[in-house]
Amino acid sequence: MACSDTWELDTIAESDSRLTDPEAVGCPTILLVEDEDFVREVTCEVLQSAGYRVLKARNAVEAAVAFRGHREQVRLLITDVVMPGQNGRDLARELRSVCPGLKILFVSGYPDNVIARDAGEERASFYLPKPFSAQSLVHAVTAIWCNS
Repeated sequence: MACSDTWELDTIAESDSRLTDPEAVGCPTILLVEDEDFVREVTCEVLQSAGYRVLKARNAVEAAVAFRGHREQVRLLITDVVMPGQNGRDLARELRSVCPGLKILFVSGYPDNVIARDAGEERASFYLPKPFSAQSLVHAVTAIWCNS
């Protein structure tokens, strides 16, 4: 699969009707970057239970290493926006420089209009506000994948 498709920042709506089975949409490998251990582990478990393959990272440094080792498989980056060290927007920009078509799902407790304004140059980017339910997470990921 080539890294080449792009679209604008979008907030995933609960009512989005594109939700389907991950197996039916090609089951991408997801790189999950979250500095809070509990949130990272639960998010990973939810995604794996839904049939997705997940690589976990605690920060941008770990994420960059994981991405380099699995670049051909990773199709979606889920990253917290605010993290110690490099933030999620800068990480997304860095990984996009290597793979321009990489899809991004920003998760944050900050208002989506702040994320949209600050990430305006980010293509193929989406936003899921924290806190989110397991259902809304799976729905968002599947909707993003179906949007490609």
